[in-house]
Amino acid sequence: MKSTKGKKLLAKYFTNSITATELDDLMLWLEKQDTEDLFISSSKIDYAIRNNMSQYNTKKAEKMLLDKIRKDKTILNRLKITKFFKYAAIAILFVSIGYFVQNNFNPSNKIDVTTINKNEIILQLEDGNIKVLSEDGTEKVVNKDGKIIGAQKGNQLIYDNKPTLETLVYNTLTVPYGKRFELKLSDGTHVYLNAGTSLKYPVKFLKGKKRQVYLNGEAFFDVTKDTNHPFIVNMNNVGVRVFGTKFNASSYPENDEVTTVLVEGSVSVFDNNMDYDEKTASPLKSGYLASWNKHNKEISIEEADLEMHTAWIEGRILFRHVPFKNIIKKLERHYDVTIMNNNKNLDKEFFTASFDIETIEQVMETFHKNYNINYSLINNQIIIN
Repeated sequence: MKSTKGKKLLAKYFTNSITATELDDLMLWLEKQDTEDLFISSSKIDYAIRNNMSQYNTKKAEKMLLDKIRKDKTILNRLKITKFFKYAAIAILFVSIGYFVQNNFNPSNKIDVTTINKNEIILQLEDGNIKVLSEDGTEKVVNKDGKIIGAQKGNQLIYDNKPTLETLVYNTLTVPYGKRFELKLSDGTHVYLNAGTSLKYPVKFLKGKKRQVYLNGEAFFDVTKDTNHPFIVNMNNVGVRVFGTKFNASSYPENDEVTTVLVEGSVSVFDNNMDYDEKTASPLKSGYLASWNKHNKEISIEEADLEMHTAWIEGRILFRHVPFKNIIKKLERHYDVTIMNNNKNLDKEFFTASFDIETIEQVMETFHKNYNINYSLINNQIIIN
């Protein structure tokens, strides 16, 4: 490929206008280039054009970019990878340098989702832009027209009902392992998001439209009553339909079941692959649990231990006659650790325990003393033997 064409593709990449086919061509061209000189010169030009500036700290920029490129080159050289994976690795290098340039030189602070730390709370806006939220921060949420539609106050994100919208516009909030967060939707509905959870929701609910959100993980909903606009939580193939009530919904990908626990009011659980039909939906009474099995596609209903399903809202972990394999999953999410269980006989054993302010070290020591479970803890990894 000619140098001119390659540089045009590079320009398209920096302006986010490159197509998938052009990206393949660019990957091939990059293999033949001096990556250090190429990215330094291109990043300078891109930054200057975007920010209408004639100069900036060139030496500092070069040094930081070179350090980043050399580090990634070292990683690439260590890998014995095929042509396909080499392209993928170059693409990662490409994106990470783009992220570096934008975050260190671009005042708009747009963030590339591929480079975000997995421990960050992230908000994805309707235009694809990303905001990183700290648990004690204050942020304004604006739409594509620059109008404020919501604001963060500490560990709560609150949306305004005032903006005028004609179409549904969605944001997505993702909470990592080890953290929890709260969300107040435009209709006043209060949502508590547990660790390892993502919720997609409209920035404003519209008159005549159902209030629909999409959950991956676990959340507690305190839904504002509106008999004209049912509130629907979509989880996997399950929908939960309410008008105003309090309930806990859980749909973690690694779990075998999608569950709904009703605390107050009434809800109906239904197959969201079809239009809602009251005749085929499964109504749920307060104090009961509905479980949808991902394997046999069947729903079962039984009386629930409400405290065990809602203690997480207050930062507590409560187990009552729970198999150890399920306890492991909850501990991993709550403490942001990885647990490797080499004692498979433990998986089907049932345990009862309650933890509040304890650290993961104290939790594991409790299992060791009371149940003779041997373990080792290295950094954030726990190995059970």
